[in-house]
Amino acid sequence: MSTLSLAVRDSSTMLRRNLLHARRYPSLTLNLLLTPVMLLLLFVYVFGDTMSAGIGGGAADRSAYIAYIVPGILLMTIGSTTVGTAVSVSNDMTEGIIARFRTMAIHRGSVIVGHVVGSVIQSVASVIVVGAVGVAIGFRSTDATVLEWCAAFGLLVLFATALTWIAVGMGLVSPNAEAASNNALPLILLPLLSSAFVPLDAMPGWFRPVAEYQPFTPAIETLRGLLLGTGIGHHGWLALAWCLGLAVLGHRWCRARFDAEPK
Repeated sequence: MSTLSLAVRDSSTMLRRNLLHARRYPSLTLNLLLTPVMLLLLFVYVFGDTMSAGIGGGAADRSAYIAYIVPGILLMTIGSTTVGTAVSVSNDMTEGIIARFRTMAIHRGSVIVGHVVGSVIQSVASVIVVGAVGVAIGFRSTDATVLEWCAAFGLLVLFATALTWIAVGMGLVSPNAEAASNNALPLILLPLLSSAFVPLDAMPGWFRPVAEYQPFTPAIETLRGLLLGTGIGHHGWLALAWCLGLAVLGHRWCRARFDAEPK
């Protein structure tokens, strides 16, 4: 069997293992999924009228704010889901299963690849669930073409892949599951400091660059442009650069950390 065939076979086995874990112990994923859903409902039904009036500068329009906030919540969902990946990787590293895998005739990188692919699948599934909640409360994207929908889906998958590699690295360097959860907390907090809830021009001047040039804001604005027809501008290139940069950085970090472990 060739090296590539061996890698694909073992990575598929590890992917199946991680998906079975997620199915048997769904509480972590569900708890992380509740955060974006609760924020969506909170901001739409509690703050929706006030926020929409502030954004539009006119009469309150909750439906307009639903359209504005859902793309941001979808990206926040990905950040929340990948926290569970960091915890899962940390558990594998501290409970001895990785040491056992190292004694077996399996492809060395398949353990990490299984975590990454499994996390991306869970992130996409979580986005679908949150998106369904958004549609149920009134979100519509009637002007987006099939090509724009495909581009939006591709952006979500690419963003999930980039954050997953970073989350796996955080799990590898964490001494326990609690530390992994704390280390991955910025993946939940960064969307709160982006344009997910209010436009950039509504922020203080000193804070605007922080919100504009972090990973989430360009991705959110690009997703809004694809689904709602708003201007994308330079955000599309920034989102792509952030995704590729984080994915490459995370991959190299994971490889270096994983290979540094005792063989």
